[in-house]
Amino acid sequence: MEHVHLAVDEDDLYSGYNDYNPTFDSEELENDVGFQQAVRTSHGRRPPMTAKFPGTAIGARPLPSSFGSRIPMVSSMGRPVTGAVQDGAARPMTAVRAAGYSSSLTRGSAFDPLGQSRGPAPALETKNEDTPEEKIKILEKKVNDLLEESCMAQSMGASQLALEKAKEAGRKERTLVRQREQSGNADINVDLTYSVLLNLANQYANNEMYPEALNSYQVIVKNKMFSNAGRLKVNMANIYFKQKNYSKAIKFYRMALDQISNAHKEMRIKIMQNIGVVFIRMGQYSDAITSFEHIMSESPNIKTSFNLILCYYAIRDKERMKKAFQKLISVPLNIDDEDKYIASSDDTLSNMVIEAIKNDKLHQMERDLKVLAEKYIMTAAKLIAPAIETSFATGFDWCVDMVKSSQYVELANDLEINKAITYLRQKDFNQAVETLKTFEKKDSRVKSAAATNLSFLYFLERDYDQSDRYADLGMNADRYNPAALINKGNTVFVRQDYEKAAEFYKEALRNDSSCTEALYNLGLTYKKLNRLEEALDCFLKLHAILRNSAHIMYQLASLYELLEDPQQAIEWLMQVISATPTDPQALAKLGELHDSEGDRSQAFQFYYESFRYFPSNIEVIEWLGAYYIETQFCEKAIQYFERAALIQPTQVKWQLMVASCYRRSGYYQKALETYKEIHSKFPENVECLRFLVRLCTDMGLKEVQEYATRLKKVEKMKKIKEQRVKSGREGSARGRREGSAGSADSGGSTKGERLSAKMRSLPASSEPYETSSPKEIDASYVDPLGPQMERPKTGARKRMDDDDFADIELGDDLLPE
Repeated sequence: MEHVHLAVDEDDLYSGYNDYNPTFDSEELENDVGFQQAVRTSHGRRPPMTAKFPGTAIGARPLPSSFGSRIPMVSSMGRPVTGAVQDGAARPMTAVRAAGYSSSLTRGSAFDPLGQSRGPAPALETKNEDTPEEKIKILEKKVNDLLEESCMAQSMGASQLALEKAKEAGRKERTLVRQREQSGNADINVDLTYSVLLNLANQYANNEMYPEALNSYQVIVKNKMFSNAGRLKVNMANIYFKQKNYSKAIKFYRMALDQISNAHKEMRIKIMQNIGVVFIRMGQYSDAITSFEHIMSESPNIKTSFNLILCYYAIRDKERMKKAFQKLISVPLNIDDEDKYIASSDDTLSNMVIEAIKNDKLHQMERDLKVLAEKYIMTAAKLIAPAIETSFATGFDWCVDMVKSSQYVELANDLEINKAITYLRQKDFNQAVETLKTFEKKDSRVKSAAATNLSFLYFLERDYDQSDRYADLGMNADRYNPAALINKGNTVFVRQDYEKAAEFYKEALRNDSSCTEALYNLGLTYKKLNRLEEALDCFLKLHAILRNSAHIMYQLASLYELLEDPQQAIEWLMQVISATPTDPQALAKLGELHDSEGDRSQAFQFYYESFRYFPSNIEVIEWLGAYYIETQFCEKAIQYFERAALIQPTQVKWQLMVASCYRRSGYYQKALETYKEIHSKFPENVECLRFLVRLCTDMGLKEVQEYATRLKKVEKMKKIKEQRVKSGREGSARGRREGSAGSADSGGSTKGERLSAKMRSLPASSEPYETSSPKEIDASYVDPLGPQMERPKTGARKRMDDDDFADIELGDDLLPE
């Protein structure tokens, strides 16, 4: 506590700030006797070195104080400061000059330590660019800049610009060489020449100008000045490979291999792998196997192992296929375990490092390598499973067992699901279902995937109860599985509970914002609920993701039509036609919209194109026939009505239209024959008999009386039928009013009802008798599932459906092939 000083209020906190060492006071130097004496005399010369006090090398040097007169300054050796003048004579000049001080200071010269009084410094000398050396340097810099610009343009995808820059760099480089020769400078920048030629050859190859690229590579290879230029024969071999000149590709790959030493092992392995691929293209599988087996013995990798399996599969060698598959799953990937990227300690610094490297490029490369390896293993298993055993199921089981004992254990379940998908391709649905049901007791991810596939299968079979059950099972196993939520929404959609279906689709979108199936189905649901603006928003978002989807553009056109904006609907349908120019239903819809807008000529073009691609659409045929009749070209309308009669032979109106067209065109004899043929098929048709009577009268034929008699009989029968039907209806109405008032009246009423029902079941006199009710063939795809359901287009003809709900997307979780 003795060293602790407490601040007292009475003390001046700012005391001592003006105190300073008087040694640094230059204002009183004129009054300092010691200093003035040192300046005027040579008193300050150093005497021999002697110590004033024992044990120290410091002489007596009293410090001046702010009180009293100053004491002359003495050096550590006991003499005054140098630079003093004795008796007015200047001392000899020393080798060191004081900064700004001189003996003339006292004679009135200005203090100018920086020499500013001498004026500004002279300007720097400019470079003389006319000299050959400077010209060469400038030209070299231009060539290097053009090379850099060419490489940057290529990296950004501007291949044409990169080629232009490379050509310009070549021209500049040749000019540079000529200037060197003219200046007598024999030193050539070989590296610059090599870079220019190589870049030009690469840009020719990138622009698919293969002859020019080969010539440029040949110039480099033949020049002895360039060391290791033989490696470029690999590039030449690659060009021959693209040109499908496989024999020359093999030749140049082998030439490059001969010029690369064994020290470059990795490059030699890659060249041998290329040689093996070329042999596969040539169908020489034994030679390819030799190359791949050598690589697997030297430096095994995933791609080579997969190619080796393909070669063994091509020659149908079962045992070697098995061995190659075992090698494939045992190839080390040399990547870190995923646990490395999981923060497991409380160390903040360590967690920050893990967070930084979790998504860096190196980790992304490792993930891509792992995904590639899994893809090759899955593809190889699906390929060899049917070939290595008597049945594909046994082969799949062998592959699954091998995978379970390898580092890819998690792929075993995916292989089992692929087994079920293979059953589906073989139309063995029962086996597929049984295989998928085995996953009900597996872990949640696999269980959810299997349940989703089962739900999809049952939905396609229209077993909606089972589909709903497995959709629930998939959701319970993994609530964040968007495919399971979509299937659940589809089963609810079938029951017409659109609000609930929309909720499931929304939840699927919350779990996976990129799920286009959920967004598409949500738009269809909003359309069904007549929430057209929300449906339009959904489909516009989908169009931003899937720019060329004809289904989405058709739905947008349909929505704009419902919103009474036909121009927008026409624009979207034109985009549909640009994507699928042979879609007859979209063409027919365009014709309908133009017809509603009053543009008959444009409507005719689209209807005619629709008929040309699909000549069985009754609506299109009827419109075209009516158009020709309106434009007074009845003979052209005949072919359309004849086709309609072929499609619907039990509909008399098409045959009557054919006869009418003959009559209007002046072909009365042909019209008469047609009417007679119609009368033979439909003897009770009143319209046909009336035209027969009229034609026979106009032509003066004898059959007119016969047809007139038949017409009267048919008309009389028609009136009797109408009276019976009318009386039957009145009787049934009176019976309903009277109820069960009396047994006699009740019996009469029942009899009348039976007669009425029987009469109603018979065709009218103007219609032909049919054993079943007439059904018009719709040109658009009609889903047999029901009017409220929308299904994907699965037929052989891919056409747009005019129905509001044409193609609901199913949330299947089938693994890709």
